[in-house]
Amino acid sequence: MTNGPPPLLRGAAARTAVPRYQATRLQRQVAEIDQRLERWAANPWRRLSLLLIVLLSGFVIGNGVGMLTGAFSAVDQLGALVCVAVVELAVRLRGPLLRRNGADLRLQLLDMARIGLVYGLLLDGVKLLF
Repeated sequence: MTNGPPPLLRGAAARTAVPRYQATRLQRQVAEIDQRLERWAANPWRRLSLLLIVLLSGFVIGNGVGMLTGAFSAVDQLGALVCVAVVELAVRLRGPLLRRNGADLRLQLLDMARIGLVYGLLLDGVKLLF
């Protein structure tokens, strides 16, 4: 006796197999971007400048969200929901990054973006008080 599907089904099973595609140069570069960024940021000044750029970008986005929702005043609740969802997602992503080895730069970038966003939103709230 032979193992496997009957002879009539062998051809059908072979036709439904998922073909393997060749990895393109773009796919390889996208897969390597994390290691390349980590090597580039090995220099402390580059790492600090990258973290500062991400922090200030998060701050600008937080300021922009606060300003736009204040200007339209009809989407305040939606803007607040989106901001809370983004910050909560960043907090949830932090756990797997802490457990993974070598994810130091990604964790720092995520934290800087989150801190910048929250600080920008809080500064807009303080401006509204005065």
